[in-house]
Amino acid sequence: MTPEEMEKRTVRYGELVPCKTAFIDAHTPGSDQKENFTIIGAGVSESPDQHVHIRETPGFNIGAAGQPPHCRNSLHTHRTAEVFFVLRGRWRFFWGRHGDAGEVVLEEGDIFNIPTGMFRGFENIGTDYGMIMAILGGDDAGGGVLWAPQVIEEAREHGLVLAETGQLYDTKRGESLPDGVAPMPVMDDASLALMQEPATRDVVPHHVARYWDLMALADRQPARVIGEDALLYDKPGFEVDFLTRGSLDDSRIESSRHEILMPMRGHWQLAWDGGTTTLNPGDTCAIPPGLSHAIAPSMSGESSLYRVRNTDDRAGPTTPRPT
Repeated sequence: MTPEEMEKRTVRYGELVPCKTAFIDAHTPGSDQKENFTIIGAGVSESPDQHVHIRETPGFNIGAAGQPPHCRNSLHTHRTAEVFFVLRGRWRFFWGRHGDAGEVVLEEGDIFNIPTGMFRGFENIGTDYGMIMAILGGDDAGGGVLWAPQVIEEAREHGLVLAETGQLYDTKRGESLPDGVAPMPVMDDASLALMQEPATRDVVPHHVARYWDLMALADRQPARVIGEDALLYDKPGFEVDFLTRGSLDDSRIESSRHEILMPMRGHWQLAWDGGTTTLNPGDTCAIPPGLSHAIAPSMSGESSLYRVRNTDDRAGPTTPRPT
């Protein structure tokens, strides 16, 4: 693989293309300043304006959300896994039918494997523009977004209508649903009754891993973060590891899996048979199966990186830890 070919498989943080009309709450006060980024895969955007950086999917999707202070993402859910780690800022995640069942605050580097089957939202509670990176299970990212009924109703009041096809129409721009296409129905009472309302004490111990704990766990080998034998047990169709300077040796890696490298801190040198490149915080690099490569920090100081690989597990609801 040539350096030019590898660069096409690398999405640089400074070159990310945002979409401000990605979702149904794009006009809703308090949510109208958020930016959505689709990095790998088609993602779950409801807007034709969404830019896709790398369309090929490795069994999961990679995206990001950027928001100024006090901006929030409305309550929604997915049918497959949704994992976030905080790249920049301080974020509050909340969940439940009305967002009041539980909450957790995440700092930079913390990771949250959000349980399926419950509404969730998040907001930037820091003082500057913040960014969270996202991993969504499945090639089709779970078939889209399911919104809490009040989100759909409030969006309609501000001119956005979601069609049953999953596409947004902006009545403020003179758009209307095509003939024969109905609005997306809100979830009925029977479906809402099946949604989970777990308390914070039931979610955080099994679904949240803190950055500095992972730094300690990865002092001699990669820390297994999400997977069958990982700190956060799950089988969502992918696994997540956490790497630091101390968890690496000089051996080269040749995996039969797709491998996504997402630096958190420090500058990392990626070397393969054909060239080298430097990965920086916020970059996303897709290593194809079978490519022999090595990764190592290129400078002294704090260095950390999340690595995501596809697995043979079916991308579906969160898998409870065996008892």
